[in-house]
Amino acid sequence: MKVALRLLLVVLTASVLFAGDIERREVGNLVMENVPEIPQVLKERLLQYQNVRSAIFRDWDPRGNGILISTRFGETGQFHLVSQPLGMRKQLTFFNEPVGGGDFSKDPDMYGFLFTKDVGGGEFYQIFYFDMESGSYKMLTDGKSRNGGATWSNKGDKFSYYTTKRNGRDWDIYIGNVQNPEKAYPVLEKGGTWFAVDWSPDDNQLLVGRYVSANESYYYLLDLNSKKLEQINPSDKKIAYGTAIFAKDGKGIYLTSDEDSEFQHLRYYSFATKKMSDLTPHLNWNVGSVALSDDGRYLAWTINEDGVDKLFVRDLRLKTMKPIPMPKLPIGLIYGLSFSPDSKHLSLVLNTATSPGDVYIIDMADKKLTRWTESEVGGLNTSKFPAPELIHYPTFDQVNGKPRMIPAFLFKPNNKKGPYPVIVYIHGGPEGQYRPYFSSTFQYWLNEMGVAVIAPNVRGSAGYGKTYLKLDNGYKREDSVKDIGKLLDWIAQQPELDAGRVAVYGGSYGGYMVLASMFHYNDRLRCGLDYVGISNFVTFLKNTKEYRRDLRRVEYGDERDPKMAKFLESISPTTNAYKITKPLFVVQGLNDPRVPATEAEQIVEIVRKNGGDVWYMLAKDEGHGFRKKTNRDYFTAAAVLFFEKYLLK
Repeated sequence: MKVALRLLLVVLTASVLFAGDIERREVGNLVMENVPEIPQVLKERLLQYQNVRSAIFRDWDPRGNGILISTRFGETGQFHLVSQPLGMRKQLTFFNEPVGGGDFSKDPDMYGFLFTKDVGGGEFYQIFYFDMESGSYKMLTDGKSRNGGATWSNKGDKFSYYTTKRNGRDWDIYIGNVQNPEKAYPVLEKGGTWFAVDWSPDDNQLLVGRYVSANESYYYLLDLNSKKLEQINPSDKKIAYGTAIFAKDGKGIYLTSDEDSEFQHLRYYSFATKKMSDLTPHLNWNVGSVALSDDGRYLAWTINEDGVDKLFVRDLRLKTMKPIPMPKLPIGLIYGLSFSPDSKHLSLVLNTATSPGDVYIIDMADKKLTRWTESEVGGLNTSKFPAPELIHYPTFDQVNGKPRMIPAFLFKPNNKKGPYPVIVYIHGGPEGQYRPYFSSTFQYWLNEMGVAVIAPNVRGSAGYGKTYLKLDNGYKREDSVKDIGKLLDWIAQQPELDAGRVAVYGGSYGGYMVLASMFHYNDRLRCGLDYVGISNFVTFLKNTKEYRRDLRRVEYGDERDPKMAKFLESISPTTNAYKITKPLFVVQGLNDPRVPATEAEQIVEIVRKNGGDVWYMLAKDEGHGFRKKTNRDYFTAAAVLFFEKYLLK
């Protein structure tokens, strides 16, 4: 109650106040404590790095007018239409909140697309329809519950989606239409986390999924006439499934799963034989994106090889399993795979450590790669930006009698000599994976501050097999923190890195890792930045939104079990905050449904009570991360000030 009341006071404060030695002020929707004013010279230095854009492919215009993308020209990412390669971006939506989705109906008489939007980062997404002919839009859901996963039928006259409107907890599957959205009706109300992923070619069945955890999920066929639910590939084994789509002849499904493998393989499931065929049997990495052309000829997929994507395409008319030749692509991430309605072109987004995401299209006839968008990079010469090096360092335990090796990406400044101060960037999840994407923030740290950046994929990260993914579950939680300790050992052995000047930075679960690293390795760190992070697992599990609670219990443990609750309390940063004596910067969104703002408030209060130096930033119009440019820019500048004061000096 004390923390909640204090949070309310912070939010309502509208002027500069002094409470003891705490300076509190507001700038726009940001409430800050002990965060200094941003010097004008720093604002100007950051300006180019903060005016970087990227483009995301959303869908093909069904009338042949180009492609639908999302990119940001104001505060948030909005929809734009691009009619030709490197053509003008015609903005379609102008909301203050960012948009998601962007899927066109296949009905030739209905020229428009579905999209999602929330308010203030609360993640209570609503589904909307944008009419391309009138330029108008309307909300199709109730405005109160969480909704998503909107998927058009093949005919394009209706769409499926999940919603929590029945009880605020379970994801039920509904079918609705644009003309009469109030008449949407449920087709599956089972309890748990359910979602629809594809319609059968005749629109009589839905392929639906049920998610339990990163290591356990299920697919089913839902007959829309009889409401019969038939499990795909029934098994006593716990299997994790990924992407799934109907074959165009309706005789089976292409999907990814880790059945009898450490990794997610691409497979085909036959309805006639009830058998699964492995299309990538010798693969030792995960298959990621999958796309199938409308004529059923081409099957495209990506493989995540040690954090870097590779593209493969197979011509299904050929008997050989060998992929067909494709253009050489730069080293980086590949996403947004989608075949054009005429099956003659394949879209993709390329994102590398030195260039932001942009849309490219491959002509399937001559395999020519054409760039369709060229996003601005603030006038910076990105060819001089440092690219990362993939390294592996030994940790505390062994595999087959040898030290377990932890993968990490190391960025080093090109324009300065070492030894470099180091920022250890810890990803969230925990079932996430750091991958070498474009980050103007990283590049500012490298080019302007002369700081090296190391992004480790500690145990529990995705991409390295299901055994690795489970190594931090339950009572093994702090083993991942030990991996950070061993990274500090590795840093100390590198003459070009300054082991006396190391900071930790992370968001969400990565925020917990920052706090845990600071109390475990307080004497070896200069400072830490916790961004929307967990500070106490018990209070987090009690206060995270109800529709997420059981999913997180599978990963972290069930706090309703007294033994587990005691363990979770013992490892929580709030319990160990007295060990943190180095400066801490805590950043939080007030409307965060995943990690409630009380998680930030309680760690700030406890560390300060112990005499610790804490900066605190709260955004009143954000949720789990900052998605509005003004807020993000101010946070980026404040983080630079924090590191300049506590890491560089």
